Amino acid sequence: MKNAGVGVENARTGAKIAGASEGVKVTSAGARIAGVGRFVGGVAILLLGIVTVASPPAGQYHLLKKAPLGAAAGGGREYFDYLTVDSKARRVYASHGTEVKVADADSGAVVGTIAGLKQCHGIALVEELGKGFISDGGAAKTVIFDMASLKVTGEVKGEEDADSIVYDPASKRVFVFNGDAKSATVIDPANGTVVKSIPLGGGPEFAVADGKGMVYDNIEDKNEVVAIDSNTLTVKSRWPVAPAGQPTSLAMDREHRRLFAAGRNPQKLVIMDADNGKVIQSFPISAGADANVFEPETGLIFVSTREGNVHIFHEDSPDKYSEVETVKTEYGAKTMALDSKTHNLYLTTADFGPPPTPTAERPHPNPAVIPGTFHLLIYGK
Repeated sequence: MKNAGVGVENARTGAKIAGASEGVKVTSAGARIAGVGRFVGGVAILLLGIVTVASPPAGQYHLLKKAPLGAAAGGGREYFDYLTVDSKARRVYASHGTEVKVADADSGAVVGTIAGLKQCHGIALVEELGKGFISDGGAAKTVIFDMASLKVTGEVKGEEDADSIVYDPASKRVFVFNGDAKSATVIDPANGTVVKSIPLGGGPEFAVADGKGMVYDNIEDKNEVVAIDSNTLTVKSRWPVAPAGQPTSLAMDREHRRLFAAGRNPQKLVIMDADNGKVIQSFPISAGADANVFEPETGLIFVSTREGNVHIFHEDSPDKYSEVETVKTEYGAKTMALDSKTHNLYLTTADFGPPPTPTAERPHPNPAVIPGTFHLLIYGK
């Protein structure tokens, strides 16, 4: 994502959260606590709100596994962005600066590396072709690899700051969203050629396809979501995301036509009608939203943030949503993906040291990533 991959230069200010490896329910007075019924009386609620959960109660998400993914290739800086899970092949693809780390979805062990990139961001898989596509924003191109062997088989010239990438099964096209170029590069995955570049009028972020001919994308600097017709390759609608702002992450309930967009300023999750852009409901979230996931089987919406939280909400009905819990992860663990087989969540981050000494040019420097500490976090029930 644009300025979203955590690294030495662009990690947002904030200290590493103590105890982040434990899945702990964050509550406030009057909040519902997973596995506990309603409690009457302010004293009881306040006492429950400060209890540290040593062993997660039934139904609560908690850390299942923490797996090291290794240092950056060539000793480069730690920079990480999108994740993609191939539930059938049991693989997790994790963007890692100049490479994509490929891990076993069950053990977390590294099973391969796709190297030779400049600064990669997203990974899209086209299963029927056996091809994967990596947006390399640093090189303004998209790299093609074979899903079976993980070998690079080609590349497509793109545009500046190639970032979010998504495969649209309706049009059978790959869409690459370019932050600085403020455009979308459309690729024919079968022959690896550019079909069209679509001007978007602003800096795009996370994208999602509805599978019926529409692709949606957050336009961060315009505080809006755009709807793109994936067949005519034109922007059909633009909708404001207020009361959220600077939208970054996006997910969708395709059956009920609902979009879930999370913003950084104001820090809110908004639920929108995917056909007319009407905002149905909103919730406050923590700082640095960077990934959203919707799980159709459970009706759960997950929002991961840089502050080390996964906010979980439930779709009670297409027009009513409720907050379920907030799971504490680790600082910087803001990109996320879901395994449709196990229903586990995958996040990546690294360890952070203290921020460097302030200078005139950088009076509020960000905390520094400790090289070689990139790792995978697996959360589940």
